[in-house]
Amino acid sequence: MRYPGVALAVLFTVAISGAGRAAEPTRFVPLKADELTPPQKEWADAIAVPPRNAKFTNPPYRAYIRNPELAPKLSAMSDYLRWNSSLPARLSEFAILITARQWTAQYEWFAHYPLAMKAGLDPEVASDIANGVRPKAMKDDEAALYDLAMALYRDKKVSDEIYRVAQQKFGERGIMDIIGLIGYYDLVSMTLITMQADAPNDSVPPLPPLAAK
Repeated sequence: MRYPGVALAVLFTVAISGAGRAAEPTRFVPLKADELTPPQKEWADAIAVPPRNAKFTNPPYRAYIRNPELAPKLSAMSDYLRWNSSLPARLSEFAILITARQWTAQYEWFAHYPLAMKAGLDPEVASDIANGVRPKAMKDDEAALYDLAMALYRDKKVSDEIYRVAQQKFGERGIMDIIGLIGYYDLVSMTLITMQADAPNDSVPPLPPLAAK
């Protein structure tokens, strides 16, 4: 899966400007370059070059850098999921939106909603995800991915039928790519929530609260 350079910049580098912008998080405050230890600087330099073009001062990387032994492993997993997954961008971004909704991770939704639209996801599908209902306009492969993800999130088990459909659509490698995506973006969601990183502006409608069940 390949994203264009502009899309990559959106992923981790979002301009905080305009009316309605969120307050800058006070947790994991950005480090200055002269505050970095040698291992932190080594990783910061590595993510600053193509194809990442990421900044260690932006969420969630400014949290990752606090652990320079863990950070390269996380960015390596991100690299695989963003550029080398067996899934097309439309499905990868769909999985990320599902994950953002599970956590009500506003920054994650804000960052990935435009990428999902650019990749061809139907806005009605994203709207239903935002509202916590099963999307009505899903394509067959989107439905297979959704059912697998929701079986894991909601039921904590995967039925034979859901597995069979997912295997037919994605193969065993694809199933593991889906699990990898939602697992990695669970971690991203938890990181962003811990940081209190809300959507930085109102260019993307925020996730609404879900009704209590």
